[in-house]
Amino acid sequence: MSSMFHSLRSHNYRLWATGALVSNVGTWMQRVGQDWLVLTVLTRHNATAVGTVMALQFGPPLLLLPLTGLAADHFDRRRLLLFTQAVSGLLALGLGLVTLAGVVQLWQVYGFALLLGIVTAFDAPARQAFVSDLVTDDDLANAVALNSASFNAARMLGPAVAGVLIAAVGEGWLFLINAGSYAAVMVSLWMLRVNELHAEPRPASTRGSLLAGFSYVGQRPDLMAVLVMLFLLGTFGFNFAIFISTMSVTVFHGDASQYGLLTSSMAAGTMCGALLSARRELPGMVLMGCAAAAFGVTLALAAVMPGPLLFAGVLFFVGVAALTFMTASNSMMQLTTERGMRGRVLALRIAVVMGGTPIGAPLVGWVVDRFGARWALGVGALAGVAAAAVALAYLVRHRNLRLLRTGGRLRLAIHPAPADVTAIRVAAGERVT
Repeated sequence: MSSMFHSLRSHNYRLWATGALVSNVGTWMQRVGQDWLVLTVLTRHNATAVGTVMALQFGPPLLLLPLTGLAADHFDRRRLLLFTQAVSGLLALGLGLVTLAGVVQLWQVYGFALLLGIVTAFDAPARQAFVSDLVTDDDLANAVALNSASFNAARMLGPAVAGVLIAAVGEGWLFLINAGSYAAVMVSLWMLRVNELHAEPRPASTRGSLLAGFSYVGQRPDLMAVLVMLFLLGTFGFNFAIFISTMSVTVFHGDASQYGLLTSSMAAGTMCGALLSARRELPGMVLMGCAAAAFGVTLALAAVMPGPLLFAGVLFFVGVAALTFMTASNSMMQLTTERGMRGRVLALRIAVVMGGTPIGAPLVGWVVDRFGARWALGVGALAGVAAAAVALAYLVRHRNLRLLRTGGRLRLAIHPAPADVTAIRVAAGERVT
């Protein structure tokens, strides 16, 4: 099997990936339907309201951080995911029913977003750490990248389908279809060969278990740098629901179909970025820094595009850069973290990415309402440049990055192995770039 897809040799991973793809398509359909419902039905193009929905949905992972990481490390992840997926399906069903009944109000959307955010706070770290239970560490980086590719294949297909269905049958049916899609991942979880899972015995609960993840990350400058970069990009850069919807409605004066196609254009880029990442065994800080810089530059170009077609073309490259960074950071954090700490470290990662949204989404929404959608994209571009600067500072301080003149030529020199890697990586003699 091609090196790009070698983790699919695992029966359990193939089964999980299939169910997750179906569920993710439904999830993206609901996200588009929810944003469109708020922006065009429940308000008069109020970007701040869309930002508030995002804040309520993505805030709980930050507030519940110690508990969610502990749950991912100490509970049976398969059973935890069965529970969270079932509850998420019921919430989608409830939102769909009130929308179809014609009684949906903005406060109800806020309530469903908050409840879904609480469930997702427990689901996301368990879901990401569960990948390491499905494959060996040799296949982990590839499996993480393919997970991202699957997620973004759904991100490409879901919005396009959503745009058509919103025009044909309305947002309510999208929510009901999403509710049904959760059955796919639940069936895949039930059908896994439990005896072939690579789960290790769960660590014993101790008095300091809740805060152990913070202490672990605090001793790792590489993880700290990645988390700062994730915060900058997650807070100010990854507000794509606001960026794309407001550019589509207020700048290009398009309908739901145009919004879906613009979202799918960026999703096509994210899928390409994830597939390219599947070839890399151990991504490192150099790649993340370059990806963050590329994100800032391409988002700045998107902000000045004169029409929807050119805007869609640049969004493709925004997606490549964004997913290259996200996949590289996810793989790096999983592969360099001890198994017994992965759930808590991933929960911290997710909390930083999603928890920044309550700060960034309303602020970006306010920028749109006050100055226009193009200026909001400029804020995201600055976040990409700032994240690249964090990577550069880490490389200079901890990897001894220097610009040297040799034989009349300038070249970059960098230490091949950072001093703050775990004992496992040092023993394996891995070279991180």
